Amino acid sequence: MGRRKSRSPNNQARDLSILTSSRDQNGRANGHANGHANGNMNSHVEMRRKNPSLDFPTSASQTEHLISREGFTLDDEPPPTPHTPAASTHSFFDLPLQDRRNFLLLVLLYFLQGIPMGLAAGSVPFLLKSHLSYGQIGIFSLASYPYSLKLLWSPIVDAVWSPRFGRRKSWIMPIQMLSGIGMIWLGANIKGMLSAAGENGGAGVWTFTWWWFFLVFMCATQDIAVDGWALTLLSPQNLSYASTAQTVGLTAGQFLSNTVFLAFNSPDFANRWFRAIPKTEGVMTLGGYLTFWGWAYLAVTLGLAVLKREEKTKDREGIVEVYKIMLGILKLRNIQTIIVVHLIAKIGFQANDAVTNLKLLDKGFSQEDMALTVLIDFPFEIGLGYYAGKWSTKYPPMRLWCWAFVGRLAAAVLAQFTVMIFPKDGVQTWYLLVVIGEHIFSTFTNTVMFVAISAFHARISDPVIGGTYMTLLATVSNLGGTFPRFFILKLVDLFTVATCIPPLTPPEKLKGALITTPFCCALMAEKHRCLDGGGTCDISRDGYYITNVVCVIIGALTFWGFIKPAVTKLQSLPLRAWRLAGG
Repeated sequence: MGRRKSRSPNNQARDLSILTSSRDQNGRANGHANGHANGNMNSHVEMRRKNPSLDFPTSASQTEHLISREGFTLDDEPPPTPHTPAASTHSFFDLPLQDRRNFLLLVLLYFLQGIPMGLAAGSVPFLLKSHLSYGQIGIFSLASYPYSLKLLWSPIVDAVWSPRFGRRKSWIMPIQMLSGIGMIWLGANIKGMLSAAGENGGAGVWTFTWWWFFLVFMCATQDIAVDGWALTLLSPQNLSYASTAQTVGLTAGQFLSNTVFLAFNSPDFANRWFRAIPKTEGVMTLGGYLTFWGWAYLAVTLGLAVLKREEKTKDREGIVEVYKIMLGILKLRNIQTIIVVHLIAKIGFQANDAVTNLKLLDKGFSQEDMALTVLIDFPFEIGLGYYAGKWSTKYPPMRLWCWAFVGRLAAAVLAQFTVMIFPKDGVQTWYLLVVIGEHIFSTFTNTVMFVAISAFHARISDPVIGGTYMTLLATVSNLGGTFPRFFILKLVDLFTVATCIPPLTPPEKLKGALITTPFCCALMAEKHRCLDGGGTCDISRDGYYITNVVCVIIGALTFWGFIKPAVTKLQSLPLRAWRLAGG
């Protein structure tokens, strides 16, 4: 610890108390949110500042927790104690060199998590659309559930670890290695698996889904460890940069796998911009993309093992004790209220998030134009996300969240209008600009909601038991965005009425058996059979419109009837209202 200055025992005790208090006030960080159109996974920075006295933390137990850290010293002057939680106002280049390096490490780790998440939540459902119906794609959406259920095993990640490797590296390194191996295997087999998913009326989608469930489970488990590590990698006064690392890393990774990948995977886009001789595949294939990032995972894991040393700690809690904390948090009335809010808040946007882009493709919007749309959206998402972060420090988080909620309901209505006015004579420049504008507005309101709720979670979490607190809040927030999706996609198929009309004159070339009698072609398999047999699938009632209207109405009624009054009240509560007894 170095040579200590001459201080009386009373002064030393006072310094410990001040330093501990300061860490409790500043030990907060923001975290991440739903997904993209096909899901953006909203997970939050987990604050792992736990205390040996879990149910009734005291000043003495907090002091014991502080001095157990390897880097503890009395030489440095403690930072001033703030009265309310405050974010760092330093720019990145004003940070200490060690904090800058650790920030970049966090960005890299979150970026790697975003790669498979962007595929599972965005690109793969898009690629499955030509093989499966909306309801069958809803089955694949179950692959995203581990991010919404990680609370169930997060205490194990927090309590079980090897002192030899470090509390967080004990999980991050093997998880990244398994993820890398899994992505390499999927890269070698993904083409056949995509085709098999649509066989036997879509029965093969379950096997396909389980493989991606495994990959997302690995990402969710790594997320728990990385979130906890973020709080010891950065200095207490710069912990606000943990949420920035999450936002930058996860957004970049997810958009690379969703936005950029879809663009370069499109044959039309590649043939127009990069090739003189047209081909049937894009510049980038799903198999090649998975293989490349699988090897990148293994390379980063090796570098992490060799180059990065984790700070040692004696802080270790039992699994049962952590589950007891969860139960105690769940008994708080305010927590019960915010859980209800999270579970119903995203219903109003589900049809827009999950179906709009797929419906545009059904209407005849080309893959090339969709690729261009998502590419243009990417820089706007990054830039507008920066301003959303600034607004979250200027305005009360839940007020900003409410503004974005209304905007997101408006975006759902605008999206339906955009689909309804699809030109009968094909996509023209004016319509492409309308789609781009609608897409930017929808993702912007999504980002503002995500940043605002992350800031609110960070402010209300008890820093003494922050890891459990933040994991719980992140889990219910994620679950509110994932559990309705399966049912929403099923409803689109249920409400759709479509009839296959046989051809008046049999075409000369058919891809399937000639259609001679009408039948229902609402499901994708039946639609393909109709078209391949020379028939025309006439949609008399589009389930997307009905489902989206129902979702928006439910969203508006719940927002003005319950959500807005509830979150306004929660925003005004003092911090002690969010603490366990004796905290």
